[in-house]
Amino acid sequence: MELFLDTLNYFSLLMLVVLGLVVIFGLMNVINMAHGEFLLVGAYTVVGITGAGYSFWLALALAPVAGAVVGLLVEALVVRRIYHRFLDTILATWGVSLILKQGVILVFGPTAQSVANPLPGVMNVFGVDYPRMRLLIMAVAILLTLVLYIAMFRSNLGLRLRAVIANRDMASALGLNTRRMDMASFGLGAALAGFAGAIISPVMSVDPQMGAGFLIPSFLSILIGGVNSLIGPLFGVAAISGSSNLIAGWLSQADTQIIVFLMAMVVIRFFPEGILKRRQK
Repeated sequence: MELFLDTLNYFSLLMLVVLGLVVIFGLMNVINMAHGEFLLVGAYTVVGITGAGYSFWLALALAPVAGAVVGLLVEALVVRRIYHRFLDTILATWGVSLILKQGVILVFGPTAQSVANPLPGVMNVFGVDYPRMRLLIMAVAILLTLVLYIAMFRSNLGLRLRAVIANRDMASALGLNTRRMDMASFGLGAALAGFAGAIISPVMSVDPQMGAGFLIPSFLSILIGGVNSLIGPLFGVAAISGSSNLIAGWLSQADTQIIVFLMAMVVIRFFPEGILKRRQK
């Protein structure tokens, strides 16, 4: 049971990060190498606000706002000009990630920071004592996932966004402001990343390299589940988190990551459009 809870915890952490990528990469087809730094923005927003004496919950509410503001600035100043140049988005957003990371180092320093746990203690779950904060993260990840998918499939905004994704030219001809939809999508993805960084900050060390550890597994999760799919990333996150926790019981963390990445590469090689896409054929 403890292994199951640990796997579900990692699934939740990774899913929170992947939610933003589902919008920016999975739906907009923009490889955002700065997504990990949007995570940093949220985490360091918590560090700054709690360090000033305010509550964690206030910081948690403001972190997605900070992520959205930074994301909208990046979209307006950089990404807007290269939406249709796929490879250029990789280089440009990688440069943005370096700038954001160095900005964090200049303001907060290169050393790791810690955030006080707002929910200390444990709760008994099926006979296992498990940290309450990690249980909260699991619940929030599930709730946010449901909210995002309901918004995409049951709201007018979601319908418009899916129309732009399906056929941008046709959507524009029907009167949709595709420019505004791009901006809103990128801002939403950055806000979700900021929120993810904020809520996981009490359970892990906050440092300038924090986002890098989530970036590659997040991209792999979407590639395994299927690009341009809203359901596929759930399968990808489950595959990455499940295999990581199972293998980690026998091997070191570094060896585990290497094996998981190799397994993901094999899956992507034989299912280039994602496992879910292949099943639908």
